[in-house]
Amino acid sequence: MEKVSKRIAALADSQTLAMNQKSKDLEAQGIDIINLSVGEPDFFTPDHVKEAAKKAIDDNFTFYSPVPGYPDLRKAISAKLKEENNLNYSSAQVIVSNGAKHSLANAIMSIIDPGDEVIVLAPYWVSYVELVKLAEGKNVVVETSLESDFKVTPEQLEKAITPKTRALLICSPSNPTGGVYSREELEGIARVIEKHPNIIVISDEIYEYINFSGKHESIAQFDFIFDRVVLINGVSKGFSMTGWRIGYMAGPSWIVNACNKLQGQYTSGPSSIAQKAAVAAITGDKSFAKEMNAAFKRRRDLVISLMKDIPGMKINIPQGAFYVFPDMSYFFGKSYQDKTIANSDDLSLFLLEHAHVASVSGDAFGAPDCIRFSYATSDEKLKDAFQRVKSALELLR
Repeated sequence: MEKVSKRIAALADSQTLAMNQKSKDLEAQGIDIINLSVGEPDFFTPDHVKEAAKKAIDDNFTFYSPVPGYPDLRKAISAKLKEENNLNYSSAQVIVSNGAKHSLANAIMSIIDPGDEVIVLAPYWVSYVELVKLAEGKNVVVETSLESDFKVTPEQLEKAITPKTRALLICSPSNPTGGVYSREELEGIARVIEKHPNIIVISDEIYEYINFSGKHESIAQFDFIFDRVVLINGVSKGFSMTGWRIGYMAGPSWIVNACNKLQGQYTSGPSSIAQKAAVAAITGDKSFAKEMNAAFKRRRDLVISLMKDIPGMKINIPQGAFYVFPDMSYFFGKSYQDKTIANSDDLSLFLLEHAHVASVSGDAFGAPDCIRFSYATSDEKLKDAFQRVKSALELLR
């Protein structure tokens, strides 16, 4: 009898990965697809990082690594957090995992019991709610709006808290919206959390280096909740190392120790070679990250100018990451040939079929009126993509 467990049956497939696969399938058929669904930089990993990986192989770093990561990498992360973020975490308060997604999963599985409530701010990254489900927690989704740049207010947060609230998930800069919280906005959220001593904040800061608003701000900077913040980061986005699979967590010792225990049973330590590459990324020349950030800001400005020429598309100006997240509800109810657009799922598929542009439906992110477009591709492709989108949308009546 073919029967998967209830926990797996309850999980949704990742719609970002699903749309990426649909794009690849169509490309394999010879169709010219511009893929704006993928959430990774289109830059190559810096040469000095690749050289460090080659040296690690030559130096025979090919054995099992310690479960929480090599000491030199954990020390480098601790130093980075002090120097760049003014956060005091010892290397013993850092654990390295197989990507930031793994770090998030570790944190959630280590603190959430069945029935515990986790506040998730919508729009949210697709895996947040699924990881909470896997831990048998209860998602409490707080909706935000394009008009507020998709950011939650302290008042909204306070209303969502109950005696069962165990965690808050926050992401800045944000996937999918590109929203960036200021220091003042984070302090307002932190003051609410301060009043509720049982709540842990899980702060996803993987897009730290792709930030157009100035200095990155972490909610861990507030000493009155510092010992209740789990900071998640990694090398994937800032150093274009998505395939290397190195993420990390810094936080209270009791949570890091719990994650170490879990990781020891699930995966053991991350790739030895990728860790040595990560040391080079974190301790080396950061000019690559600055250049990439400047390129993404230029592309952001280009995409916003192109989208302003598309009637019916409601936009804001994202301050980080590499996504735009327009409200597309104007097109719902419109038709082309025998197809009526009922929702963002339909519209995203319509654009794939008629514009040959891949995007991701906002339903996946808890924002059914929106669609996510990534601008992690060349200026030429972006110009072509949004001309195609504009032409396809003009077909709808």
